Amino acid sequence: MPSPTDLELGGERSDVYRFVERNGPVAPAEVAEAISVDPERFQHHVSILKRDDLIESTEDGKLTVALHHGETAEHYEAGVSYEIRPSRPSDLSGVVGTIRDVTSEAPYIIAAGVAEQLAYEDTLVRWGPNRCRVVFVATVDDDVVGWVHVAMSEVAELASTAELTLGVMETYRRHGIGSHLLHRGVEWAASRGCRKVYNSLPATNERAIDFLKETGWTVEAVRDGHYEIDGELVDEVMLARRLD
Repeated sequence: MPSPTDLELGGERSDVYRFVERNGPVAPAEVAEAISVDPERFQHHVSILKRDDLIESTEDGKLTVALHHGETAEHYEAGVSYEIRPSRPSDLSGVVGTIRDVTSEAPYIIAAGVAEQLAYEDTLVRWGPNRCRVVFVATVDDDVVGWVHVAMSEVAELASTAELTLGVMETYRRHGIGSHLLHRGVEWAASRGCRKVYNSLPATNERAIDFLKETGWTVEAVRDGHYEIDGELVDEVMLARRLD
């Protein structure tokens, strides 16, 4: 299967993909009307995008981005039933809200930026020629309580390295949710050919740093006084896990 990051979509075809990415599942007629392309060319673009495994049709004939990052896994630990699954468009507000909740409790600058990026772009998944990212969620009764966000760079020299952020709401910690999310994110990065995943945290977020260390991550560098938090200079701890 060709990687969307390796494809060069141009002009109308790129417009078709982008509209489906942001609005799907969406009726084909709505896409064609929104980007003002004639029916014959539109059908051709859709056929090629399907051929290249970038979009697909749902059972009711709508177009959606073709995602290939796993199924739903059910878990029950310490009295809590939850699911770990790929995110859906309807999860957007839940993911953004969960990230904001977690980052308001402890400093997590990179993740806070992810929340604002997702809210601004109005889409969780970015599966295109310039950037590739996915979000997996932990849900309890279909409400998002945790996330892992994995993003690959569009820069060729960084294509084998992915940035990962994750977090779980305070109420649902100590149930294995973070470990399952982390495993899912790392597994996806490895499946995309990544050799390393990394995460950067303020040194004051000791819980998150200790969690990553306990799961096999190592500190690669520390940048002195990189953040200013509540008027104080705080070091940035750069952690990574090699996959090769």
